[in-house]
Amino acid sequence: MYKIFFITFGCKVSQYETELLRSCFSDSGFVPADKATDADVIVVNSCTVTGSGDSKSVYAVRKLRKDVPDAVIVLTGCMPQAAPEAAERVTEADIITGTKERAKLPELVLAALTEKRRIVDIQPLDKDETFEEIPYVPTDSHTRAFVKIQDGCECYCTYCMIPYARGRFRSKPLDDLRREVAMLAAHGRREVVLTGINIAFYGHREGLRLADAVEVCCQTEGIERVRLGSIEPEMMLPDDLDRLAALPQFCPQFHLSLQSGSAATLRRMNRRYTPEEYAFLTEQIRARFPQAAFTTDIMVGFPNETEEEFAESMAFAEKIGFSRIHVFQYSPRQGTPAAKMEQIPDAVKHERADRMKALGERLSRAYMQSLVGQTVPVLFEREKSEDFHNGHAPDYTLIKISRKNSKKSLRNHIFYVTIEDVGDDCCLGRIASEDEV
Repeated sequence: MYKIFFITFGCKVSQYETELLRSCFSDSGFVPADKATDADVIVVNSCTVTGSGDSKSVYAVRKLRKDVPDAVIVLTGCMPQAAPEAAERVTEADIITGTKERAKLPELVLAALTEKRRIVDIQPLDKDETFEEIPYVPTDSHTRAFVKIQDGCECYCTYCMIPYARGRFRSKPLDDLRREVAMLAAHGRREVVLTGINIAFYGHREGLRLADAVEVCCQTEGIERVRLGSIEPEMMLPDDLDRLAALPQFCPQFHLSLQSGSAATLRRMNRRYTPEEYAFLTEQIRARFPQAAFTTDIMVGFPNETEEEFAESMAFAEKIGFSRIHVFQYSPRQGTPAAKMEQIPDAVKHERADRMKALGERLSRAYMQSLVGQTVPVLFEREKSEDFHNGHAPDYTLIKISRKNSKKSLRNHIFYVTIEDVGDDCCLGRIASEDEV
């Protein structure tokens, strides 16, 4: 039996698709390796959303070739799909594939192992591409599961290659979603997180809405929580919010991708909303979900970003009061319009990133402080510490309770917890009732 090891770069979609590949290879007789140096086959699932994403994937392949010279190395995912010629030049990879026909990968690997030949098999994405459904059985023991419900993007932000790596909008059929979530519940998952390249466009071509997918999950016996991944703000309509608010299992955490709080910067990015529209949406959400938590992504150092625009972005983030901000520096991606714009010096990017991160940390702590005294249901997860039980509240706040108060495992159970204090990156509390939710 061949041993296989996986390395994943990028978003939750990539992580989900790696889980599918694990299952496919397991079905084909491969067994997991504990580390790359023990593997006969190493799969690098790449990311191409930024230039640095490409670089990390290519560097990993080249380092693996030096460290594990006899292994079959696979480069797959977004980077080869978006830039097939550049991927083919990564000669250290024995197999190169894209984001299509992933279920064929074990067959290609077996051919490379037995025939000792290099394989480049990057299939073009068609304009009529359908959602690729790959049946799988989870190979981990987590309490939470990601479920990919949508693929593709047609927004063409000026900094992004994803439309070329993923193709047009397409969505998982509701019946397939129903079967997958039921399977996950049967394997002990109590929470599902709906993810995709642009999940706000779920059902765009089929006359469906994102709320349809959420309702299917909430109707599944054994699923206690349903959470959304990253959402594009322009597609959330009042009717969608009303439907979500009617679902007790729905978690009021909204990761609304912002990128910038400056109207001028958003226009250069070709984002489809203004700061005013974004703020109005948060008001609409808070009217229906008073305990809503807002998390986001903010890019700093976008081409031509002035100090005034950056200040607008900082002020807007403070106005919204995000519970968490993922800050990242703009990285030019060749082939995108933004790469041809006037670039910001790296030193300026670093300095602005530090300032935005400091703001994010202050806002996060203020949000957690606002929770002190509240009692919330917490889904406890894998035991990671001898000192604490870890879990998450519905708003995705990390909650820790001392194991001195409860030494037995709480994993995959939901208990009410009273929040008493704030730690470095979490809230601290105690179990309010021994009765499970």
